[in-house]
Order: sequence, then C-alpha cells, then structure tokens
Amino acid sequence: MSETSGSASVSTKLQRIAEMAKRMPQAVLTTLSHHIDIDLLREAHRRSRKDGAVGVDEVRAQEYASKLEENLASLLERFKSGTYWAPPVRRVHIPKGDGTKTRPIGIPTFEDKVLQRAVAMVLEAIYEQDFLDCSWSFRPGRSAHGALDALRAGLMKMNGGWVIEVDIERFFDTLDHGQLRQMLDQRVRDGVMRRMIDKWLKAGVLEEGAVHYPDGGTPQGGVISPLLANVYLHHVVDTWFEGVARPKLRGEAFMVRYADDLVIVCELQGDAEKLMAVLPKRFGKYGLKLHPEKTRLVRFTKPSYKSAGKDGGEGGAGTFDLLGFTHYWRRSYRSRTWVIQRKTASSRLSRAIRRVMAWCRTNRHLKVVEQFKVLASKLRGHYQYFGLTGNGRALKIYFTAVRREWHRWLNRRSQRNTMTWERFEKLLQHYALPRPILVHSVYRAQRSRDSRSRMR
Repeated sequence: MSETSGSASVSTKLQRIAEMAKRMPQAVLTTLSHHIDIDLLREAHRRSRKDGAVGVDEVRAQEYASKLEENLASLLERFKSGTYWAPPVRRVHIPKGDGTKTRPIGIPTFEDKVLQRAVAMVLEAIYEQDFLDCSWSFRPGRSAHGALDALRAGLMKMNGGWVIEVDIERFFDTLDHGQLRQMLDQRVRDGVMRRMIDKWLKAGVLEEGAVHYPDGGTPQGGVISPLLANVYLHHVVDTWFEGVARPKLRGEAFMVRYADDLVIVCELQGDAEKLMAVLPKRFGKYGLKLHPEKTRLVRFTKPSYKSAGKDGGEGGAGTFDLLGFTHYWRRSYRSRTWVIQRKTASSRLSRAIRRVMAWCRTNRHLKVVEQFKVLASKLRGHYQYFGLTGNGRALKIYFTAVRREWHRWLNRRSQRNTMTWERFEKLLQHYALPRPILVHSVYRAQRSRDSRSRMR
C-alpha cells in the first residue's frame, strides 16, 4: 500500500470513529484499541518529527526507519499484548519568561512518540466531538492566531470589557492523575488504551543521571500530553464556564483558552468580580492553583471618544497579555476610531533578542553563509508568528537587533575589529536578511469571518 493510499485509509477510519462519537455524545466507548493497526502506526510514524532530540535509548528516527516494518510490527504486538514498557522521558530545561526561570521539557524515545501519536489520533477523533469553541490549542484547523483573532473579534463586538487574565501555576507539573482518570472514564474505557495511558503517566523522568517518578503532571514534550491537558481543562473550566458560570451572569461574557493560557472577558465589572472570586475555588477542586499575582482583573473598556492620546491606558483602558502579545486600544490611522491592536509583549521581545545574541556569540566561528542561513530562518520564524497587523514597530526592533548583534559578533571574530559598518553593509548586499513582513492581516481575517457568516 502506498503512503498516499495508506494515509487515505487511516483518514477514513478516523472519520468513522469521529462520526460514531458524534452520534453518541454521552456514550462511554469501550472498544477502541482494535483501530490501532499497522496502517495507523505507519501514518503515526509519517506524522512524527524526524529531527527531534533523542530519548533515553538514543535511537534516532533514521535508525528506527531502517527497519521500519519490523519495528512497527513489534511495537503493535507489544501494545496489543500489554507488554509495551513506557521508557522514562529525558528531561531538559529551556528558558521561560524573562530568562531567569526555566521550563522542564520531557523528551520521549522516538518509538514512544510514534505510539503516543497513534493513540492520540484515535482519542482526538473522539474528543473533537466534545471540545468547545473556546478551546483553541493543539486541535485540527485551530491555532494560536485563531485564538487571537477570536479574542479581538469578541472584544471589538463588545466594545471592550473587563478581562480576567488566568495564570495556572505549574499546570503541566501538577495535573492530578486521579482526576484525569475520572475524566477519561466518562468517555473512554478501552482497557488496552487506558493501561497504556497509565504507563505514560507513570513513566519516570531521567534527569542528571537519576530516574524520578512524579506523582502528578504530564511531561511537556510528550506527543499525547497536549490532548490529555485539553481533556483536563475541558472538564475543569471549559464546560463549567459555558454550562454553569456564563448562564448566571447578567451581561455578555466569553472565554478564549489556548492550552493553559486563558482569558475571560465580561461586559460588566460585577460579573468579572464574581468570577474572580470563584475561579480559585473551581481550579482548587481539581488540584490546580492560580498564580496570585499573575491572575488579575483588567479594565479593558473602550476609551471615550474624547480621550487624549493615541494608545490604550487613556481614559481608564488597561492592557493585558495573551500568547506573547500585549493587547491595547489605539486610534485607527484611517478612521480615527478606537480599535484593538496587538504588539509583541516586551518580555517576549527581550527574550527573542537575548537568544539571537547568545546564538551569534557561540556560533561566530561558523562561515558567514552558514550564519546567514540560520539568522534568516530565525527572522522568518519570528515574522511568521509575530507578524500581525499593527505590530510593525516591534518587528523592526527585532530586525534591527539581529543586524546589530550579527555585526557585533562578526566584528569580534578577530582582535583587529575589521568588520566596520561599511563592510557590513556591503556584506548584507550578498546576504540580505529578510525584512519585516506582516504575515497575518486582521483585515483578511475579518473578511474570512464575514464570508463564513454569509454562507451560514
């Protein structure tokens, strides 16, 4: 079977699972593991990243692929018989926030990633029928930019409001296994798959040569972790807000959640204050704790027409952050009316610049062409995420910082400091760094929403 026909076969199978789950929204599904066969494992392998870091077994994707059919057959047999052993994940730490703290990331073995993806594909087909519109993370056809667009559209429609920034302390480390099992029980009770999920939850963490077995949490970096996190927060906050909290509010309200980053917007201050009072209790019921300083209520009402100045903050309007962007009110250049703009959050911009500085410092010995390729890739990646309408100034700051740091560390490759700005400008004629570009247009997004509304 070719790769194309095999992928089509798997897609058909997953569609049947999704249709079954949709027909039976309250049903508990007990026979699912038979859907995981050699074709699904092949497709899971095809979708798995091949350039990721190696796990504890130090087996690379290329080595695993050299005997792919033999390895997948063995993996399927061990999964079905229950003899598959979930290896410990290798833990590394990456900078977080302003760089003073780190976030732990778990790196599973490549084979474990393939099996996790196969199980996640089946579970995703089921839970996509249950998840709500307020959830935007790690779902087909949804993205961080979709969440940002939905938030902006809702705020503009409401003319602003009172925004609750919710920050969950160490969510991926404190997720309660017992609570998660009870949530899964409401939809999935297939013995083979549930035992496999338990093995992943109990898999140890290898750090500094020792294996630890945490009591809670799901390792960031595991393929199945985002889905389990979505299931957890679907029960903790999504269904509660939509089905219990919002109907009791006096004014309009909506929520946007991307993984453990979420904001709740209320039309009325009183509604927002009530939610602020009850949210810690709601999360505490499921073993989660809200950060007392980062969880805050922000007045984000539309400034009055006569407010002086251009930016939000005037007339009582504040600012808030979500997904690396600071949201604020600003007068439109065209109509002079108040609109919501997004700019790169100062902490994210500073962190991005520090990372470029560190890369230029440690890689200044590389050939200029090699340095150029990496820096150009970093710039394009930055524009791809942060290139929103209205964020041009922050993009230019990042572009200028990359140029400055590249020149600075090229100039330090020798003690003679021969890379003058004149020489550097000539070098840039051959190795022109990509200039800032606004990849995501708020106007295109609005036209797309209007078109979908007319079709409905």
